[in-house]
Amino acid sequence: MVKLNETHDPELKSWVDSANEAGCDFPIQNLPFGIFKRAGSDDLPRGCVAIGDQILALTHVVANGLLEGKAETAAEAALGPTLNPLMALGADHWSALRAQLSALLRDGGAEAALKDTLVPMAEVDMCMPADIGDYTDFYASINHATNAGKLFRPDNPLLPNYKHIPIAYHGRASSISVSGTPAKRPMGQLKAPDADAPVVGACNRLDYETELGVFVGPGNEQGETIAIDDAEEHIFGFCVLNDWSARDIQAWEYQPLGPFLAKNFATTISPWIVTLEAMAPYRASVYQRPEGDPVPLPYLTSDAHEKSGGLEIVLEVAIATEQIRSEGLVPHVIGTPVFKDMYWSVFQMLTHHASGGCNLQPGDFYGSGTISGTEPNQLGSLLEVTVGGKESIEFPNGETRTFLEDGDEVIMRAWCEKEGAARIGFGECRSIILPATE
Repeated sequence: MVKLNETHDPELKSWVDSANEAGCDFPIQNLPFGIFKRAGSDDLPRGCVAIGDQILALTHVVANGLLEGKAETAAEAALGPTLNPLMALGADHWSALRAQLSALLRDGGAEAALKDTLVPMAEVDMCMPADIGDYTDFYASINHATNAGKLFRPDNPLLPNYKHIPIAYHGRASSISVSGTPAKRPMGQLKAPDADAPVVGACNRLDYETELGVFVGPGNEQGETIAIDDAEEHIFGFCVLNDWSARDIQAWEYQPLGPFLAKNFATTISPWIVTLEAMAPYRASVYQRPEGDPVPLPYLTSDAHEKSGGLEIVLEVAIATEQIRSEGLVPHVIGTPVFKDMYWSVFQMLTHHASGGCNLQPGDFYGSGTISGTEPNQLGSLLEVTVGGKESIEFPNGETRTFLEDGDEVIMRAWCEKEGAARIGFGECRSIILPATE
């Protein structure tokens, strides 16, 4: 397990004043990585870290000769348009870079050398942080699986394999976009329950799915596996993930092979990758399975994993309709799912993914599946909130929704917070729905 070190000290302060403000997503204890370019410029995208409301380009740190050893090698790997080369180096390099960046950005650090190189976040465009070669979406929240299953199989919501194996399907990597990119309503085949044949039309039951995204580090050779206690060596970090879902298209197409057009039209991620090391204060024991549930097979469990395989993360999903935005109102929060109740951990997902010999590669990406808690205000999709469209949501301005309408903006956030540790955030994952092209 990644151990706590001086970079996690909740008393650490930065010479970047905004990083010390209460509620800041990016204090010095976080230091997430991303790829940016100056807004409106022809600059090439390049690697950076977030500190407060500022961005530190790694080019400036390297050019000033402020790093050494593995940290310098790691920073040089992140100077280009993607973080894949950095992800490939492994945990020793990531940790060395994080430690030296922390020293440079804390009080008494390299303020004189770096202060004038900082760029306000308001003046940049964030880019895709990695060239994602492959995308896999899991189904790891038992609360979501139960809620969704009840809508289709009231007497048997969970299929027999759910408690034995991390369920997943391969998604479409090419349609993953960074926060701020609009999502177009998809077209597809639709079939009403009483209709004799399907028709082609725009999705009428467009939904979001609130998830945690995971970026793979070094990976494994084809034919090799990854042991559960080695899984964290292959996880670079995390982001917020909205895996859009066209519920009516999916209902017709998903048998027998699962979702296709209902899921491949758009996926949106937040631009910052919070490293696994930054999450060290928020590691926890895994979900405690109810008595009578099967014990995971040996390759999916260990004493160390049982003690530290969980993550204490709170997510939030809100909707800002066109009217809400035009009136300057606050987006309406729909749910605040908690990650600690996930039936399968991010480490079990990775280990199972590689257990058949699949070769994971630097920059590969997987999602947790929709995250839902046990309370009505902790649901991660409109399918659950509206009970399959039977109940509507009422907004403070009087508008109602069962599913998303054109012009709606979905905003997701995530953070970790507890006594004795610095609060860290993930930033925003947001996107506006555009009309379908019919």
